[in-house]
Amino acid sequence: MGNENTNWGQSVTAVVIKDNKVLLARHTYGGGKGKLIIPGGYVNIGETPQQALIREYMEETRIEIKPTNIIGIRFNMHDWYIAFRAEYVSGEPTSDHDENSEVLWMDIETAMSREDVPELTKKLIQSAISKENGLMNQEYQGSGKHAPYSLYCI
Repeated sequence: MGNENTNWGQSVTAVVIKDNKVLLARHTYGGGKGKLIIPGGYVNIGETPQQALIREYMEETRIEIKPTNIIGIRFNMHDWYIAFRAEYVSGEPTSDHDENSEVLWMDIETAMSREDVPELTKKLIQSAISKENGLMNQEYQGSGKHAPYSLYCI
């Protein structure tokens, strides 16, 4: 889990779908303990949200992904959470035996009807399978000392 390099105010997740199945992980701690959720985690200092997402998926599931577009953003008074749609690249689902006890591909329809899949995960799956494109990554170089830049818009 986190360390001194963790930016506790920024977190990411992604819905990854392959062959009409969504990748889910059974959470082992906190309020989501025992629930099947979409993987994700905190952004490290000096890391972009996309880099954090790729790292988190590899650490937690052994699945390589490619983030494509933003399908949801959750803000509160404490932090923000960005949800991406991401493409499956390679790998076999494997639990990290730390943050999750199992990782599996589940039929989307089954996931949407299960009680052990939380409402937030269901809403993000629904957003990922929507016909809407969401916010798409646009090429943007920007200028200044805070590169790299990311711009997502319609």
